[in-house]
Amino acid sequence: MSNVQQPTATSPIPFTQGMQFFGQIWPEHANYGKHPAVRQELGRIDDPSDPAAIYQCLLLADALRYCTLQVCAAKASGHPGGFASSADAYAALVMLGHTNIVTEVGHHAPGFYSAMFLDRSLEAMGIYTMEEFAQRYRERHGLLGHLSGAIPGLLAPAGPLGQGQHFAMAGALLHPGVLFPVTIGDGGLGEPYVLSAMKHFHFAYPKVTNYLPVLVWNGFSQEHHSMVARMSNAQMREYWHAHDFDEVILVDAKDYDDSGQEGAFVDATRFSPKARLAFTGAVLAGVAQAAASALAGVHTAFVLKQLKGAGVHTTGAKAHNLHPADTLEAPIIRSALERHALAPEAWELVRENCVRAGGGPAAQTVVTERVLELAPLGEFPMQEFSVGEKAVPATAMGALVAWLGQQDRRFVVSNADGNEASNMKNINDALKIRHPTEDPLYNQDPHGQVYEPLSEDACAGLAAALALFGSRSLWLSYESFAINGWPIVQTVGQAMAELRRRTPSVVCMFTAGALEQGRNGWTHQRPEIEAYIAAQMRNGNVYLLYPCDANTIQVAYEYATTSHNKVMAIVASKSPLPVRLTLEAGRRALHDGAIALAQAGDGRKGRIVFAVLGDMILDAVFALQEPLVRAGYGVRIVSVVNPRALYRVGDLPVDTVAEPDRHFLDDASFHELFDADLLVAVSGGPATALEPVFQRARYGGLEILAWQRGETTASAGELLQLNGLDAAGMMQRLRARGIEVH
Repeated sequence: MSNVQQPTATSPIPFTQGMQFFGQIWPEHANYGKHPAVRQELGRIDDPSDPAAIYQCLLLADALRYCTLQVCAAKASGHPGGFASSADAYAALVMLGHTNIVTEVGHHAPGFYSAMFLDRSLEAMGIYTMEEFAQRYRERHGLLGHLSGAIPGLLAPAGPLGQGQHFAMAGALLHPGVLFPVTIGDGGLGEPYVLSAMKHFHFAYPKVTNYLPVLVWNGFSQEHHSMVARMSNAQMREYWHAHDFDEVILVDAKDYDDSGQEGAFVDATRFSPKARLAFTGAVLAGVAQAAASALAGVHTAFVLKQLKGAGVHTTGAKAHNLHPADTLEAPIIRSALERHALAPEAWELVRENCVRAGGGPAAQTVVTERVLELAPLGEFPMQEFSVGEKAVPATAMGALVAWLGQQDRRFVVSNADGNEASNMKNINDALKIRHPTEDPLYNQDPHGQVYEPLSEDACAGLAAALALFGSRSLWLSYESFAINGWPIVQTVGQAMAELRRRTPSVVCMFTAGALEQGRNGWTHQRPEIEAYIAAQMRNGNVYLLYPCDANTIQVAYEYATTSHNKVMAIVASKSPLPVRLTLEAGRRALHDGAIALAQAGDGRKGRIVFAVLGDMILDAVFALQEPLVRAGYGVRIVSVVNPRALYRVGDLPVDTVAEPDRHFLDDASFHELFDADLLVAVSGGPATALEPVFQRARYGGLEILAWQRGETTASAGELLQLNGLDAAGMMQRLRARGIEVH
């Protein structure tokens, strides 16, 4: 039971209300706990070697562990072990005033929430006491089990491993002089691209070093030993040096152990008080050195080596998460809480240091708590192509991308070395590829705005992180490779739906590799990513756009770029294709969701509507029109440009997302487009994005003609034929339904 005294009528409720246990005051408190070590006017401690600062840093580390374990045990759920082994480093960062902290470890959520509770950031959510903190943990309108960037004071989400470094690098790029630490678990270190992403970023932006990876090297991942647990300290340093980190500072708890623990990884909370202070002093000094180095232009990493679960209910992988039996009444939980409970005076000191650190509660001071000012754009300089002429959609969009980058010098385009291959060389010509080797032949320039690692994860990660942090960006890819980068876009899109501030949408453009990459074999033909994105349209803030020509793609890019808190994925071709709409008609199509491109025939034998996703596939559909009309059918060809607008009011949770878009095409207009005796759904990729059409349209019969599989071919036409998507194949399917064409 908690032994907190109830507040009187004249005293405020203490934030410690609901604490299960309080401990005795430490003997050192009389000397080192008289005044907060974090100076109000500085937002940080004066001297990392000050014994008072070291003592109070240790108090904060234990406070973080205590809150983390109690809040998890209150629901017998959650993940205390990983954060517990990082608490000393987190505490050191806070004491040093560096509170713009992100992580790649979603399971560290209760620790990060504890930090926000201690610095009063959670008061913005109505959480004032430990009791309320525990009540709201793992509840819908509270604190999710995995880190959410919607929580006041937290800069970014975390859940899928291997993503947090992108947020740290984006923050560093946008905010010179501010340190962005990112905690990385040694289990997560095994995820693809974590270190290689930072290595490429450092080559591209060698002067941007104000991000600090903090490796939580605790020897275990979720259910077993981490793969890097067998490395020596020297090997770990070399591992980081090999990825272009010039300064690697490693603090090993084993060096301070006076408790005789076995193994390479030890729990510093088991040390004597003197050894604990020595270890904390080493962490504080090491973090201070690493932070100063990173801010001084040196590519720096900090490694904290300490056993997973240090200071909580157990250690190793068994400390990773709680089970239903791990309640506040369980002996193993009670024992851990009692062992690390602080005295009331210590809690007050910890609270004051946290509130002062960084200039105030993180919810008021971190960079993502305010809207980033953007360069004005003005009117987009569209090039109107004449209806009937041929133009390359990708190139038409590229001209606008180049213009936008010249208006907004912070704007970054990312592409895995493929702008020229996508017929978007005009972007490289204007904005230049950011590369340390200057070479005009390849448009390489050390100050370029085109970021080109050969990793879709790194491309998507930086672009999505920049958008989340408030800056404009664009991720370009082949649709066939986009799946390798999409998970972070999905993560950021969900975060944007929850944000309390306006931020530019994540904008992506995928050249439709399935139909245009036949000669490269099936590895370059994977349009199923479109089905993945189409499913996410149900989220309420995800859009999948299919401009039908070079005019419509321009207004689609304008539409996407000027939107907020959304994910906008544009799918288009890199081949010369007929222009079918004016710019104005393209705008109507985006607004309404679809537009009729052609209508003919008296319909005496019936009405056929083709609902078409994509641009190149339209050629085959138009080839069907004349013979069908001649046979007596009424034929309407409808280009579905923005399927999200074709849902009905109530289909999507628009009122639960930031910057909601409540526009959906009205019933009368919808039925005028799609009602038919036979509705033929056609897609060069999957037909999944046509769900709202299937759901709302009134038709006598339905035929779906869509992508089946990749194959090595000599041309796009042959690939269409193999998938039954050429004119002859589609006509054969229609005849099989009883459509009479001679």
